[in-house]
Amino acid sequence: MPYPSDHERDRPWVMRTYAGHSSAAASNELYRRNLAKGQTGLSVAFDLPTQTGYDPDHVLARGEVGKVGVPVSHIGDMRRLFDGIPLAEANTSMTINAPAMWLLALYVSVAREQAEAEGRDVDEVLAKLTGTTQNDIIKEYLSRGTYIFPPGPSLRLITDMIAWTVHHVPKWNPINICSYHLQEAGATPTQEVAYALCTAIAVLDAVRDSGQVEPSDMAKVVARISFFVNAGVRFVEEMCKMRAFTALWDELTRDRYGIEDPKARRLRYGVQVNSLGLTEAQPENNVQRIVLEMLAVSLSRGSRARAIQLPAWNEALGLPRPWDQQWALRMQQVLAFETDLLEYEDIFDGSHVVQAKVDEIMSGAREEIARVQDLGGAVAAVESGYMKSQLVTSLAEYRRGMENGERVLVGVNKFDTTEPSPLQAEGAKAIETIDPAVEKAAVAAIEDWRERRDSAAVEASLLALKEKAATSDNLFEATVDCARAGVTTGEWSGALREVFGEYRAPTGVSAAAAAGKGDPELERVRARIRATEAELGERLRILVGKPGLDGHSNGAEQVAVRARDAGFEVVYQGIRLTPDQIVAAAVQEGVHVVGLSVLSGSHLEVVPLVVDGLRAAGAADVPVIVGGIIPPDDAALLTERGIARVFTPKDYELTGIMAGIVDLIRERHGLTG
Repeated sequence: MPYPSDHERDRPWVMRTYAGHSSAAASNELYRRNLAKGQTGLSVAFDLPTQTGYDPDHVLARGEVGKVGVPVSHIGDMRRLFDGIPLAEANTSMTINAPAMWLLALYVSVAREQAEAEGRDVDEVLAKLTGTTQNDIIKEYLSRGTYIFPPGPSLRLITDMIAWTVHHVPKWNPINICSYHLQEAGATPTQEVAYALCTAIAVLDAVRDSGQVEPSDMAKVVARISFFVNAGVRFVEEMCKMRAFTALWDELTRDRYGIEDPKARRLRYGVQVNSLGLTEAQPENNVQRIVLEMLAVSLSRGSRARAIQLPAWNEALGLPRPWDQQWALRMQQVLAFETDLLEYEDIFDGSHVVQAKVDEIMSGAREEIARVQDLGGAVAAVESGYMKSQLVTSLAEYRRGMENGERVLVGVNKFDTTEPSPLQAEGAKAIETIDPAVEKAAVAAIEDWRERRDSAAVEASLLALKEKAATSDNLFEATVDCARAGVTTGEWSGALREVFGEYRAPTGVSAAAAAGKGDPELERVRARIRATEAELGERLRILVGKPGLDGHSNGAEQVAVRARDAGFEVVYQGIRLTPDQIVAAAVQEGVHVVGLSVLSGSHLEVVPLVVDGLRAAGAADVPVIVGGIIPPDDAALLTERGIARVFTPKDYELTGIMAGIVDLIRERHGLTG
């Protein structure tokens, strides 16, 4: 998005809605409708199997296909996804990380096909491609969980991709460094800025040191680094955060990388306002939350976002409908086209209150950046668990403030009386639901794809990819060859898994600061746990599990930390487990309760499998509880299938949940009182 001069009316930012579900065909229809409504950029949501490098027929993909995004398994899906959408004229954001090189290779290959079909110069079309691939793997280890490979190879893939795009797709942003997910994981504004800039340092150092980019081209690299930022409801603080972020990025790129061109040093960032801050209780309040969060990143012209996508009011309930996404788009359009916001220079310049807050955030961020660099940089701070434990501790502090009432959430812990909502009236379909047939169709489609393609070309391209991965050569052209040969997402990722291996990031739970000293309610739960242990003659053990591919681990980690602080022995093995693995761990550890966390919508498919597995293993007396974004009808179905308790975002009092778990254990063991 070009920047105007100081004397021009500011141009509106790129307006997106994060969208995609079910299939490439269904998502294409949705994109074309959204563009017709005035949306100026596409934001592609991929489903979890695609994000984690699996095909729809993999065991871990069960229940996940098409749920939180569109499945893209090969070039045929990418063709269908953008059918009728000229890629040379589109501005496309793709939320993809570990397989980012693969998805961009598919996108570039389709753009080449479009150019060839129209008789246009391929290089000219590639030079016009605009958009971004998220591609920030560091934050995946810290918060989102869709990583595949260890940090070293992951950083190599990012480096190769940046080097290739700078030379061949010069308007593309090959990475979106994401502070967004850091805030969701508990980061304070200072931590959010600091850790995002630490990631930028790791990436830029790797590109500079790779030898793939001439020193004279580093300005081009810096100019194509973009950021993806969260905006919470404390909109004055969030606006100050962005002014601090802008100043620190300018300072960092000038002093560390010698970038002289001020335009190349501009902070280029897009925003999705805080989805996990939306509430299930009184969800209509989310509308004003979203508007206030949008103001945080649009009011200050000097640090205004150049792309904004807003969640829908009902995302805490489930997948939003097209009408809900339209409402979110109209919020942006009213602000940009009806108000006078874009007519003025920065309205906060000269404010001593704003400058004091900006200085505070900058000072704290500099200190934290220095601390991470002393540890060896962002990768070392991930591998040691330092940054993860800091975020888990910060989120625990946030939750305690919410539970004790110091932090008010309207409609949740205060002002919780309400009239019936017409938006959720009986009989209204308040959320979009995905037909279970979608997954079966995807499995059948990929089997058909494998039958119809040239198997010899596929095998040759995968072999070439693996051979090149064992060297230090750039992997992008080999990846493009795989895309054009008909390789699938799972096959590309599987080939690199063979060379690079897989990785399980530190959870941060064991190192998180202890809490609750002096909390009378927590002390009562501790006493009840000790009494129950005395009656049973053993420690109370809880397994906290993340079945399937859902990598949103923040809630599970907070449950694990509170259970530990309450006195439970906690078994938590992190994300991405099959039901069989969870059952095996529960039996081996002799746990008294299994707690599952699912936010991806796969709860009806994966949770009952754990109950069935425990029964088959002779552990039917171990109760299973589940938490996540679970509609009431689904909660009733889970209860019928043997789930002992269902918790949703409205159940925010973790200590009260711990008390209920103890009661459940006592009930199952026939203990009275």
